[in-house]
Amino acid sequence: MEFRRLGTSGLTLSEIAYGNWITHGSQVAEDAATACVRAALDEGITTFDTADVYAGGTAEEVLGRALTGVRREGIELFSKVYWPVGPGRNDQGLSRKHIIEGCHASLRRLGTDYLDLYQAHRFDSSVPLEETMVALADLVRAGKVLYLGVSEWRAEQIEAAHALAAELRVPLISSQPQYSMLWRIIEAEVVPTCQRLGLGQIVWSPIAQGVLTGKYLPGEPVPAGSRATDPSGGRFMDRPLTDDVLRRVQRLAPLAAEAGLSMAQLAVAWVLQNPNVSAAIIGASRPEQVRENVKAAGVRLDAELLKRIDEALGDAVERDPSKTG
Repeated sequence: MEFRRLGTSGLTLSEIAYGNWITHGSQVAEDAATACVRAALDEGITTFDTADVYAGGTAEEVLGRALTGVRREGIELFSKVYWPVGPGRNDQGLSRKHIIEGCHASLRRLGTDYLDLYQAHRFDSSVPLEETMVALADLVRAGKVLYLGVSEWRAEQIEAAHALAAELRVPLISSQPQYSMLWRIIEAEVVPTCQRLGLGQIVWSPIAQGVLTGKYLPGEPVPAGSRATDPSGGRFMDRPLTDDVLRRVQRLAPLAAEAGLSMAQLAVAWVLQNPNVSAAIIGASRPEQVRENVKAAGVRLDAELLKRIDEALGDAVERDPSKTG
């Protein structure tokens, strides 16, 4: 495993992080989820990402139990707040009430006294940004959160939040966006802004919900039990599952073989070539998937290979920054 600093902060992460969106508490039984977490630990992963909304809170509970007995200071544990977690009007968003209550609930489910990183899962235009940032700052000062981050925020939103964080003297250090060979939205505005402000990217879906593994074939039905069949993950896959995109993805197979990598390893390694990326989040339903994907750590792709990847994918790549957030 290789390790990187999160932006310009002092926090060090494993450059492959383990995430449990969709899998824990829904697609994968708890014993299998625990086996995946143990495989991640065995492979040197120290960074674990979850959210209160995943599987209605069950994902946090499963992860907390899977990490029982692990030295707390030896891992980095992340969660998020924003999406609805109950029927009440205050059970969602980035109000002070929901942020404080959401953090306490996540800590209980995870069985920990603090989070290394607490992230605003989306931007909330219905709540004053100052209210959101003051609530997050209070969690930092209370010792319940060490660092702050955002997920799927646009560049101008990150800029405004960073200015308030600086005034409040709390560490806003990360952005968690979708990023892959096929989805490069952040490159136009988010990455330059974060580089200037000192934030690092913790990217999700580096293999495009499995599309970049090559297992989805043009003209063929999606495999039973795959991410595309899950209502939570499948909603992100309408465009990547078109036959034109899938045909272009198949062109990556010989490039991966030349590099001595699987297609999944090539995809994860690709996002890690971006110097603003601090970690790539992988998910898994089986321990062998963890063991395969961690082999992307430390891989360096040369400029010629990166050029050939761009040529193979062509107009299958999405770059429009208006689709951020």
